[in-house]
Amino acid sequence: MLPRFSTLLSAWIAVASLALVIGVGAPSSAHAQGSSADILNAVVRLDAEIPRGAATAQGLGTRRSGHGIVIDDQGLILTIGYLILEANRIQLRTNDGRTIGAQFVAYDYDTGFGLVRSLEPLGVKPLRIGSSSGLAERDRVLVVGSGGPQHVLGAVVVERRVFTGFWEYMVDEAIFTSPPHNDWGGAALINDRGELMGVGSLFVRDARAGNTSLPGNMFVPVDLLKPVLAEMLTDGRGAGSDRPWLGIFSQELRNVVVITSMWVNGPAVQAGLKPGDMIIGVGDQRVKSQEEFYRTMWSLGGAGADVPVKVLRDGQTLDIVVKSGSRYDFLKIEGDSL
Repeated sequence: MLPRFSTLLSAWIAVASLALVIGVGAPSSAHAQGSSADILNAVVRLDAEIPRGAATAQGLGTRRSGHGIVIDDQGLILTIGYLILEANRIQLRTNDGRTIGAQFVAYDYDTGFGLVRSLEPLGVKPLRIGSSSGLAERDRVLVVGSGGPQHVLGAVVVERRVFTGFWEYMVDEAIFTSPPHNDWGGAALINDRGELMGVGSLFVRDARAGNTSLPGNMFVPVDLLKPVLAEMLTDGRGAGSDRPWLGIFSQELRNVVVITSMWVNGPAVQAGLKPGDMIIGVGDQRVKSQEEFYRTMWSLGGAGADVPVKVLRDGQTLDIVVKSGSRYDFLKIEGDSL
């Protein structure tokens, strides 16, 4: 059973140093001066409005709220992408109470990251981006939300493992922490040196694989940002973020991937797949999990590649070739929605 941790945030502000009362101790003097206030202020509130006709409006809502993390001196803010996906209005709220508009910059489906830029100077010191590759099980961390000390939680890294999402999404070496922060979307995961390790994505009930009684959060590792950041700034997405996409939602159940629903007029619908179909293979390759399904499908090439799917329906095995598409073609982002 995980121990309970607490964070003496009032002491952070008083001594202007990052210190945890979870056994890690204070960081080196090179990171001490002013780091506590800087870290807290670098996480801002982010509110987004999405048109009712947007493709994601029904599933994710038309009003989304979470956090953004200031990562440069020009007001560039990193967040979890679903908060800003298809947004036509984005606002930021700083810890000193200012409300400032922001402009959509990028959304990268493969990583799940989103970027916005403040329309006015924030006067906030950017958060230092660290290397999440060294973050390991049992490491103690802070989950920092916007709004000041009361929105910071001491936690521990429970596991690093592959995360697969039902929406054709996968993260290698995802970071799972516990106990859970109750306002996780876009929250900053901070190590004992005051560096950004990841961005909050989900609440999970199985922070440790197979243990549904251990709730926690899943964070997207910040190392995934580094290879695609330049491309996101110039192109609005990572260059490799155009894998074959079928437009299905699925569930992994007893070594079978079951289609639960599909995007209206998406590639899967057009090819004749149906909810309830059990995906048992891609071409001649048997697949028993979402991870195997995604990796096999994505190995076939880019968006537009033919994906031969073998499904079990009503006791019969069917071979259906799906002409994959690009998920971006089904979203109203950037010029379409702003």
